[in-house]
Amino acid sequence: MASENAPYGRAATTRSAKLVSVEVARQALERARVPAEWSVTPERFQAALERSTARRFGSHPPESKALRSYVEALHLPDLALACACSAGNELAWDHFVKEYRPELYRAARAIAGENGRELADSLYAELYGLRESAGMRNSLFDYFHGRSKLATWLRAILAQRHIDAVRRARRTQSLDDPDGDGSAGASTLPATNDNGTSDPERHRFLAVLQATLEAVLGALSPRERLRLAYYYVDGLTLAQIGKLMAEHEATVSRKLERTRRDLRQQIDLGLRKKNLSDAQRQLCYDYAREQWPFDLTSPLRATPPAAMSGPPTADTGQTG
Repeated sequence: MASENAPYGRAATTRSAKLVSVEVARQALERARVPAEWSVTPERFQAALERSTARRFGSHPPESKALRSYVEALHLPDLALACACSAGNELAWDHFVKEYRPELYRAARAIAGENGRELADSLYAELYGLRESAGMRNSLFDYFHGRSKLATWLRAILAQRHIDAVRRARRTQSLDDPDGDGSAGASTLPATNDNGTSDPERHRFLAVLQATLEAVLGALSPRERLRLAYYYVDGLTLAQIGKLMAEHEATVSRKLERTRRDLRQQIDLGLRKKNLSDAQRQLCYDYAREQWPFDLTSPLRATPPAAMSGPPTADTGQTG
């Protein structure tokens, strides 16, 4: 095994051995020209490089030359930014938002069309990371290894999230259609009758969905409704909502996503309680997607900001 003083060298195969030394990390940080205020230490960067090389070489430690070539080929400034953001450095996060938010929105719109804004915003909470009970930060940035540009990696994440959402929707649509051809739902409640006119049940299903939706929205806390209203009615950005509610924008993203998930579950539960079958519930959703007929301004504005119990409390995005 290479000397401890050698910056590069074949790593030991023991579980405790490091593929990358602290000296290698220090040299890489110097090449990356990382701003001091991001507080990326050689030890922290060593951990990031260790994850990257372990991902690349697996259980086969590389020779000195191969390791040197690999580290030098990484997108080190991007990896350092991801490392700092994962650690929760606010200055690094502000830099990331300034530099990458426009690209995120452009990529999300290209991938998901009109749903692009929501797709991009839902990613911020995962990127910013949360504090687990043991005090360790869990950030999506930890899965960036620097082998591609950060912008390329972010676009791939957005595309995968979109594909996952499409697959979930398809699984929902096929609950009553094991053959996957749409025949079960269509034969149970067709969208059109024999004369080609619209389904006479359409208005009934939309009315049931609206009543269920308003009931579920009414059960939300005032802050949850206010946050949804700011985002969907007023069209505010995560940063703007964060300033109004004294929350970090990543916290806004996380709480919006949690509220959306809970809403979907509660709406589906409410429709089930009205004895709607899987196919009937799917028709409710399909009719609403074809042309959204609901004005949610009133349900979301049911409790004005002044009626909230006390002023918003500061939230750094690390808890809650």
